[in-house]
Amino acid sequence: MNRLALVIASVGLFGAALAPSVRADEWNKMTILTVNEPIQVPNTTLEPGKYTIRLMDSPSNRHIVQIFDSTQQHLITTILAIPNYRLEPTGKTVFTFWETPPGQPKALRAWFYPGDNFGQEFAYPKMTAVAIAAVAHSNVPTTEAQTEKEYRSAEVGTVNEQGVEKPIEEPQQVAQATPPPQPAPAPAPAPAPETAPAPETLPHTGSSLPLIGLAGLLSLAAFGLLRAVRSS
Repeated sequence: MNRLALVIASVGLFGAALAPSVRADEWNKMTILTVNEPIQVPNTTLEPGKYTIRLMDSPSNRHIVQIFDSTQQHLITTILAIPNYRLEPTGKTVFTFWETPPGQPKALRAWFYPGDNFGQEFAYPKMTAVAIAAVAHSNVPTTEAQTEKEYRSAEVGTVNEQGVEKPIEEPQQVAQATPPPQPAPAPAPAPAPETAPAPETLPHTGSSLPLIGLAGLLSLAAFGLLRAVRSS
């Protein structure tokens, strides 16, 4: 019993120690990014190696991404992002990339944490965004912000291949299923027909013969009684 109690206590302590780490990963979406070839991210290029990517600890803005080295001791860059919606989340981390001009490293476009519908799509400086848009033939997120302080309140737009900026379009929400029509209420039951009251008098078809017979019997009884008195 002592050994069993010790095992249970050890498991409980392990779970208690693991819980804060799990909650922290859910909050900052910490992910290991392995780079096999140089890739572009806003404001820098990542050389082959391992990096840690996570959301900045900012309750007011959940779209500021930080990239650290593998030890998480050196901050490489801070990126402003916008929500990127996907219909079918997966159970693994997903990174998507933009097409880039020939000779340039591919550009990291978006990052999706396992199980999330919404990911982070990175905003590039305007000149880089225009170059990407010219190849991808699509609007690319862009921002003027350059410092972490500016990221907290900065606005993000999009730019096309001609360099024309537009405001960000809100991601489309998933259509809600239309509830089935409610059945029509059942009609109220019809009231029961009223019963006619019983007649207070006998109908005219009733016969008076029983009364006549009763009167005859009473007369015979009286006659018999009177005769008995006279005989005595």
